[in-house]
Amino acid sequence: MVSQELIDILRCPACVRETGGELEYYQEAWFICQDCGRKYPVRHDIPVMLIDEGDKWVQTVREDLPVPPPEK
Repeated sequence: MVSQELIDILRCPACVRETGGELEYYQEAWFICQDCGRKYPVRHDIPVMLIDEGDKWVQTVREDLPVPPPEK
């Protein structure tokens, strides 16, 4: 499980400088950027906060995100 402290400080790496990059923690498996819609998976309790990873899921609606996220 991702700690509440980490949830509180994480921001979207693509948006943090422009719009703030606020994230929603979704089903304990994803962080979804409220600004750009990128979705960052949480694998083995570690958020994968790479822009390239978020780009892979940007077109996927939140209800269609796999839980748990795929390994690759």
